Amino acid sequence: MPEPDSAYGRHGSAPRRLKPAPLLFEPAAAASDEAHFFDLESIEDPRELLSRSTELALAFRAATDRAMEFQAMAAAQLADPRRFDRLTPAVIAERAEWTEDYAKKMVEFGRELMRGGEVLD
Repeated sequence: MPEPDSAYGRHGSAPRRLKPAPLLFEPAAAASDEAHFFDLESIEDPRELLSRSTELALAFRAATDRAMEFQAMAAAQLADPRRFDRLTPAVIAERAEWTEDYAKKMVEFGRELMRGGEVLD
């Protein structure tokens, strides 16, 4: 699992935002076919295949980074000591299938995001 601050650049630079490739809808029938993946199998030109598959890889990385930021913010909210129903890092870890140490890091990362602070590598 990537580090909680992987969406941010080195040495305090601004957050990295990649322009994601359009993720075209995968019809249910195509999604169930393991050989079918965003129509890449139909691209015969290796240059075009490399270009489109690279776009998809970058889009998925950007989506992963963004989803991780939302995970961190949710973890921070769930661990907020002002909540009467707050959760411990151990419970958050269990729910998210993380280790307890990772849950603690994610809670702190989420707090930084919600404060609008910059998270450094």
